[in-house]
Amino acid sequence: MNDKKPLLEVNNLIKHFDISGGVLDRLTLEKMRIRMKKTVVHALNDVSFSIFQGETFSVVGESGCGKSTLGRAIVRLYPIDKGSIYYCGDRIDTKDSRAMLPYRSKMQMVFQDPYASLNPRMKVEQTLMEPMLFHNPSMSMGEARDNVAAVMEQVGVDPGWASRYPHEFSGGQRQRISIARALMVEPEFIIADEPISALDVSIQAQILNLFMDAQDDRGLTYLFITHDLSVVKHISTRVAVMYLGTICELAHKAPLFAHPRHPYTQALLSAIPILGFRKSRHIRLKGEVPTPIELPSGCVFHKRCPFAFERCFNEVPKLSERDSGTFVACHGVEEGKI
Repeated sequence: MNDKKPLLEVNNLIKHFDISGGVLDRLTLEKMRIRMKKTVVHALNDVSFSIFQGETFSVVGESGCGKSTLGRAIVRLYPIDKGSIYYCGDRIDTKDSRAMLPYRSKMQMVFQDPYASLNPRMKVEQTLMEPMLFHNPSMSMGEARDNVAAVMEQVGVDPGWASRYPHEFSGGQRQRISIARALMVEPEFIIADEPISALDVSIQAQILNLFMDAQDDRGLTYLFITHDLSVVKHISTRVAVMYLGTICELAHKAPLFAHPRHPYTQALLSAIPILGFRKSRHIRLKGEVPTPIELPSGCVFHKRCPFAFERCFNEVPKLSERDSGTFVACHGVEEGKI
């Protein structure tokens, strides 16, 4: 266990989305009676973890597992239904918009799509200056322009292009500008939501190196959301594996990749191709991924798990420590069957 005080602490986070629609959409006929049906997406279900200063905490899982929802809930883009979020020991999930302002400059987010995250009507200089002047209203325009030029140079974009609009840049350059915008307010913590998935493979390594260099230079802490396991192995300190809105395994990078404990983690990592192996080691899971609208009873993975037994069908497993720094939510691991 880490004895240091966490920078970010998430406790029992629950987030559901009501997608029932209007009154007519909710009407249904059951047993010859008209009823009002409520349709809810269970995006996050009792998620807990801590992130410590200076580390890169990666969240990995299939599309739709709740990774992006988790990131947006932490920075309060989505209100949470239950649970608590602490930043530097202060609870932030109960704060109103005004009380959250001091934390906005400390917590920044880099979004997945660089085409959608920048305002097409604002020049790059305006985009970068806006958050800096908002949080530092006493700053002069000359000082603001100097800061913009310095950060653009740091992220590898020519400061002479500050007067251009986003559509005049490539995807990789746009993502560099998005990172620059996050850095303009001198943050401590950045949530990167699949920041390289929309980029060409040739550009992805450059953006990853940019993240790592910024972390070294500024002492940043990252929550890195991705589905790319090679990226996770390259950049992470610790890794949380998510499945249908729950964390099924959380561990340091090395033991997770060397000895995954949860059956889902084992299947996920087995899909990584390895040079020199002619025969595939891929564990092929049977069945379909359940919908988050109607979650299975018990363990959410039991319908696809090759090791499932009766307890898995009825009882929700708790994320508990199995080895030093390794947490697993699995009845089979708990009882020594896996």
